[in-house]
Amino acid sequence: LMQTAYGAKLTLIEQPLPAGNDELLRTTKRLVPVCADESLHVSDDLPHLIGKYDAVNIKLDKAGGLTEALKIVEQAKTHRFQIMIGCMLATSLAMAPALLLAANADYVDLDGPLLLEHDRVNCLQFNDAQILPAGAGLWG
Repeated sequence: LMQTAYGAKLTLIEQPLPAGNDELLRTTKRLVPVCADESLHVSDDLPHLIGKYDAVNIKLDKAGGLTEALKIVEQAKTHRFQIMIGCMLATSLAMAPALLLAANADYVDLDGPLLLEHDRVNCLQFNDAQILPAGAGLWG
């Protein structure tokens, strides 16, 4: 945790350099962890991130679904990456499966539904930093 000159507290820096142009991170000293986002899509990307990043942002949309995301989590932990569960802009229906991964993550950013003008009728409920499960109606 680092406090900036403006009083903000930083706990993580996400993808500071473009994917594929991040080799400089191997030798960069840092005060807070650096997290791969655009540099990670599927589990085969993980070996290229070792030594550059401290954490990985796993998004079900980029991974292709829950099965691959679970594989990424398992392999990322083996390589001692911190885990962030993130999302793309999507409804609660896309966020609900990510909640299964969020329970054991170091960081969670599943605010996609909050950025929509309208979410699904049966949606997740957000209460400050908590995400409350939706009812059975979410699944149709």
